[in-house]
This record gives sequence, structure tokens and C-alpha cells, in this order.
Amino acid sequence: MSTQTTGSAVQRIFIDKQSPKAYHALVQTSEAVRAVAADSGLDRTVVELINLRVSQINGCAYCLDIHTKAALRVGETTQRLGVLAAWRDTELFTPQEHAALALAESATDPSDAAAQESAYATAREVLTEDQISAVIWVAITINAFNRVSIMSNHPVRATARR
Repeated sequence: MSTQTTGSAVQRIFIDKQSPKAYHALVQTSEAVRAVAADSGLDRTVVELINLRVSQINGCAYCLDIHTKAALRVGETTQRLGVLAAWRDTELFTPQEHAALALAESATDPSDAAAQESAYATAREVLTEDQISAVIWVAITINAFNRVSIMSNHPVRATARR
């Protein structure tokens, strides 16, 4: 089998296009998770903050682009988006958002057991069990989408400047 290259990088397969049944199942999971989050009372801005923070950790430019736009559409501010990577160092996020972000980070990198226990303990103080479950499912789902986009090398296209 020959390998195609573009410049110095091997041309990637868009696995979402190559295996549409698997990708469609992931999309259906995402839709179910969004419904679970809404049913739990988790605000859509919190869902988008989780999507963005996990995508920052994973370095997924494509998902960062998609979810920045989504966050702005649901009313998130540019100030909070701009400091999201340093959310612990600001007073811009609520205790519930702090708990959700810490829990999402621990689901993204579960190797630090102490951080995971701390995040879970904080979440138990300010989130319901349904919200904790929803936060973890949102993090799991965006982690999966991050890997699809990173492994496919999905491009981020420039938009017109205003």
C-alpha cells in the first residue's frame, strides 16, 4: 500500500467520512449526552465551557473552532472564553462551573488519582448526581470527538474578519 504525503506530513484519512456508521453513532451519543445535560439542569454554556476546556487540553484546533462559535451563540462572553485556560486564576466562573471544569479535566486525564478525587469531592458539594454524570459524559464525548478530529487532521478554515 502506498502512502500519500502532502509536504512533510502523511495525508490523513477523515475517519468520520471513511467510517460513517461509527461516526453517526458518536453523533447520536453526543445528542443523547446533550439531552442528559439539559435534563440535569446543566446550562448549555457550561456544556460549551467543558467542550472548550477539554479541547484545549487535547490541542484540538477543529473542536476549539466549532465550540468557540457554539459558546458565543449560547451567550458566553469573549472575556470568559479568553481566560478559560486559566479558569482557576479568575473570579469569572461560578462554583458550579469550577466543579464542572475540574471534573471534566480529570475525566480527560484520569491518570492523576488525587486530582480526580479532589474534583469529584468538589463536584459532590455543588452539583447534583445527575449533573455530575452529565459533566463526565460531556467530557467523555468531546474527548472522543477531539480524537476523531486530531487523527483525521480536520482543517480549521479562516472566516471573514469583521
